[in-house]
Amino acid sequence: VQLQESGPGRTKPSQTLSLTCTVSGGSITTNYYIWSWLRQPPGKGLEWMGAIRDSGSTYYSPSLKSRTSISRDTSKNQFTLHLNSVTPEDTAVYYCAAKNGYSNYDDPIRYDYWGQGTQVTVSS
Repeated sequence: VQLQESGPGRTKPSQTLSLTCTVSGGSITTNYYIWSWLRQPPGKGLEWMGAIRDSGSTYYSPSLKSRTSISRDTSKNQFTLHLNSVTPEDTAVYYCAAKNGYSNYDDPIRYDYWGQGTQVTVSS
């Protein structure tokens, strides 16, 4: 399974950030798979943001739930992160990732497949 993130490298405060993950070598509707977005701010550890599972059900980090949504396009085998009202604190490298199995989906070390990551800078 290969994952590739795409989206703007820079966005302004208060805007909505949208990033898309394109999946190849596997289907986002495959049973028992979880597809997630994670990020790593400068000098900090990996943070799980949210996930969408094979059925289309979504899960979000409590700290980001009010600003985050994840959608998918099964015809394109893609899933998309939308992060509203961004601030400079949302500057980070953003990753999409996948794991087999529904447990521990909020633990970054449990993920089996990763995209290369994309840098996003929030600045006016």
